[in-house]
Amino acid sequence: MKKLTMILATGALSVMIIASARAQATATQSLTLAVNSVFKIATSGNPAPLTIVSGTAGSDNLTPVSDNSTTYSITQNFGNTVKITANLNTALPVGYTLQIALASTKGTSAGTLDISNTASGSAVDVVTAVQRGADAGQSIGYTFSALASAGTLSSTTKTVTLTLTN
Repeated sequence: MKKLTMILATGALSVMIIASARAQATATQSLTLAVNSVFKIATSGNPAPLTIVSGTAGSDNLTPVSDNSTTYSITQNFGNTVKITANLNTALPVGYTLQIALASTKGTSAGTLDISNTASGSAVDVVTAVQRGADAGQSIGYTFSALASAGTLSSTTKTVTLTLTN
């Protein structure tokens, strides 16, 4: 009987130890989550100078120069209605033409567009229907052309503004 009592007491102690090892306490928290609209656009740097140095005898059109050395990247989560616009800080004089072309895998590129007269407030759509997500390392192409009849153009710096907008 003593042996049976000892076994029962040991068994009861084991059950108590196991029960206390399984005891738990919990706490909860309420967490509010949100994602705001994100519009980000960046370029890889500035293109090389575009300097016209040649033409064809008998033609008013001088030989255009191009640069495709820069890229742009975007991230946006707003919707499929966003676009990229481009404009210059000030228009070019008559007889000089600056064209831009942006590639895109997330939207529809408008191809090569003349931005010579697109001062602030008159930007042109260069990529439309940009889908949500990211578009990285997309090429930017510039072509600068001039008419001989326009004369020379001293080295001038123009700022091209690319805007991601809805």
